[in-house]
Amino acid sequence: MSYRLGVDVGGTFTDLLLVNEKTGALHTAKVPSTPDDSSRGVFNGINKVCEKASIEPSEITSVMHGTTVATNTILTGTGAKVGLITTKGYRQVLQIARSFVPGGLGGWVIYNKSDPLAPLALTIEADERMSSKGEIISNLKVGQLTKDIKELSKKVIEAITVSLINSFVNDKHEKEIRAQIRKKKLLPNVPVSLSSEVVPEMQEYERTITTVANSYVRPRVAEYVKNLQNGLKKMRKDIKLQILRSDGGLASAKASSDSPVNLLMSGPAGGVSGAIWIAKQAGYENLLTFDMGGTSTDVSLVKDGVAEQSRETSVGDVTVRASSVDVRTVGAGGGSIAHVPELTGALRVGPQSAGAEPGPAAYNKGGTEPTVTDANVVLGYMPSGVELGGDSDWKIRKDLAQDSVKPVAKALGLSVNKAAEGIIDIVNETMYGALRLVSVEKGYDPREFALIGFGGAGPLHANALGKLVNSWPVIIPPGPGVLCAYGDVTTNIQDESSMSFIRKFKDTNKQEVVKIFTDLEKKASKTLDAEGSPKKNRTTSFQVDIRYHGQGLTITVDFELSDLKKKGLSAIGDKFDVQHEQLFTFSLDAEKELVNLRAVVKDKALSIKAPSVGRGSKEPTKKSIIDDNAEVFMEGKKQIAKIYRRSLLKQGNVVQGPAIVTEMDSTTLILSGHNGKVDKFGNILINPDA
Repeated sequence: MSYRLGVDVGGTFTDLLLVNEKTGALHTAKVPSTPDDSSRGVFNGINKVCEKASIEPSEITSVMHGTTVATNTILTGTGAKVGLITTKGYRQVLQIARSFVPGGLGGWVIYNKSDPLAPLALTIEADERMSSKGEIISNLKVGQLTKDIKELSKKVIEAITVSLINSFVNDKHEKEIRAQIRKKKLLPNVPVSLSSEVVPEMQEYERTITTVANSYVRPRVAEYVKNLQNGLKKMRKDIKLQILRSDGGLASAKASSDSPVNLLMSGPAGGVSGAIWIAKQAGYENLLTFDMGGTSTDVSLVKDGVAEQSRETSVGDVTVRASSVDVRTVGAGGGSIAHVPELTGALRVGPQSAGAEPGPAAYNKGGTEPTVTDANVVLGYMPSGVELGGDSDWKIRKDLAQDSVKPVAKALGLSVNKAAEGIIDIVNETMYGALRLVSVEKGYDPREFALIGFGGAGPLHANALGKLVNSWPVIIPPGPGVLCAYGDVTTNIQDESSMSFIRKFKDTNKQEVVKIFTDLEKKASKTLDAEGSPKKNRTTSFQVDIRYHGQGLTITVDFELSDLKKKGLSAIGDKFDVQHEQLFTFSLDAEKELVNLRAVVKDKALSIKAPSVGRGSKEPTKKSIIDDNAEVFMEGKKQIAKIYRRSLLKQGNVVQGPAIVTEMDSTTLILSGHNGKVDKFGNILINPDA
């Protein structure tokens, strides 16, 4: 018997999903994350989930893993000491950067620009020059560069980036520099990242910062992947490890170590993939996804079963050019800390978080500050005595939650219940703003989408978010706290290849463009060849970044290669006009221009059917009710709610709000005036009462 394991490491908990590849049987587990060494938490979880499934760890044949190691390395500033080699005259490329300053009007007044990931003191220049057409204007002066690299090596750098002007059209000089470093052993055991390999696209700043970020996180990610692989191989020698990429596809362990810049949105991408999988089986393909964990909340939009993609990934104030699921993240999670600044006297929630250690006060692990979780406990939405993850060491304490909220209540001059309700209202508004960014700002009406809430804290807030954005039904999948792990295990291996090809439509033709796309497809396929993926299982999607001639902005357009062959470049241009009108309310009768071309090759995902639940009547059975007289504080007053055990709910059951539904990894809140109907897959579909 062989098993496939999905693992998602979050800021507070590590979630695992074990799948029997023959029968499709599923087993889940949830363990505390270990921030000092994430792999410890992973192996703790493996032992727990194998124990629940009554199998040996050696029966696991493959592990799919969503990780936040790359993300946290940038956020915490704990990456490698990076050296940079660029073209003579461009040494300050990272310092000049772009003129954009985050924040509103006058944001520059309080903006403290962070230090570049590769400091000026560790940046040297290569005497060479390539034209924008790839012609060599000046050959590389190897002698002086060798001396400069030797001086750089004395500063004990841990990674090196080579990013030369116009190397995206001709990478000859970048490869020459790498060959010199290796040949003369100038930087022994130091990983070298070439911009022409990491992101062979125009715009020197974007290409350089992306490649530098790759170098910055590379040693940390490589070490983590190596530790994980070594631990897994002790379980089984031929076990296969694959890491989730930012774009929702899987990459091999080696590809992840070599190009970790593609992992910056690995964690959030798993949740979106899992949401798409579970919602599609339930019959919903237009979704707003809402993933609320202990530290942050990630939201995204899914149209026709496909997640919106972005060509840029932002972590903190570092923005790199790497494909990712278009996820917006806000510092609002179950562990977000509430406070009342003396200066304003106004309640604030987050972005500071209690994290995994010590966690919310209600966890009884040493935390004392009031968090969103504590507010939910005070209001009765998380019943006292509930065991998180089914672990008796993680039992909810309402008295500790009340003690933590009292200082906030005193500062506001409110009762503890009113203060807790205020905390919930503020964090909901913060998440509502993020949902508007991925929908309204992109020209989509959120009323045309269902909202799927998951993550450990998501189901507690999903009903309220559904009210704010008016998206129905609100879908609460079974096992919402481990849905990211579902995403890890149900997605596929993929890779992409891209290049800049800047041509006005009139200066090229469909034959030339089709040939480039065919070559890019072959190049991207090499990764899947190395993984042994059968060619018959593969699919390829094609994208182009396009603009009106004279624009600085580009829009990414997906299209079918068969349409390009039949209709010519208008197959791309017409789609661009439609998207431009959706985003900006107008399109132009103007010359169009190709900028970047891209091919994405995917393997076939593992086919897993969502387990179904037995049929029941409209009224839930008495056995499913834990408490029919629970007191909650809702809409400014005390109300009586029923508490249900989710594992005993059946298809067709309708849970009338106010109600609380508990399970191993999460708690669902159904507000008064709403009801939740259980479908055949065990999803709770929340709608307003008729």
